[in-house]
Amino acid sequence: MKVLIINGSPRLNGNSSILINEMKAIFSKENVEVDVYQVGNKTIRGCMACGYCYEHEGCVFKDDVNDLAKRFEASDGLVVVSPVYYGSANGTIISLLDRLFYSSHFDKRFKVGAAFAIARRSGTTATFDELNKYFTINQMPIASGRYWNNGYGREQGQISQDEEGLQNARIVARNMVFLMRAIKDAKEKYGLPETEQITFTHFIKKEA
Repeated sequence: MKVLIINGSPRLNGNSSILINEMKAIFSKENVEVDVYQVGNKTIRGCMACGYCYEHEGCVFKDDVNDLAKRFEASDGLVVVSPVYYGSANGTIISLLDRLFYSSHFDKRFKVGAAFAIARRSGTTATFDELNKYFTINQMPIASGRYWNNGYGREQGQISQDEEGLQNARIVARNMVFLMRAIKDAKEKYGLPETEQITFTHFIKKEA
């Protein structure tokens, strides 16, 4: 089994990396392959709704997104970790996730997702909710933990003192492994549930 981890921090060995390492230790113990991609130090522009990805394979912008889509497709689970900037996720990781999910058309159902938000003080729950929408929109089960998936620390390494946050990261990793294995077994035994072609609706009314 394989997990893709996307690190939204620009810091190579910051608090996000420390939390990720807690998860990696659990995945390694459970013989789960880990693929880590750091986006926070990259230049990733946002989606411009050009529709290119519906006429061609992949996104029109030739940066890391198209390669990452292949790595995502090959994975059984996805972990997204972001620092909190102005009460929200890092703008770079949002630009990447918008394009990664929208421009890749492989079946994401039942890949297991988990998100983490790291802050000095506040904004973690809003960021956590913001990141989880990528999973719920794509029928991806979410691996939960014992609390909101928050981590705290301002300066490099301070999250090491957040024992509860790091413990929760380990719990989420174990639960993620369990879900990935259970889903793999269920897919082999029962197959995926029946799905339906999406029906698009909106709420614009004609004026009388």
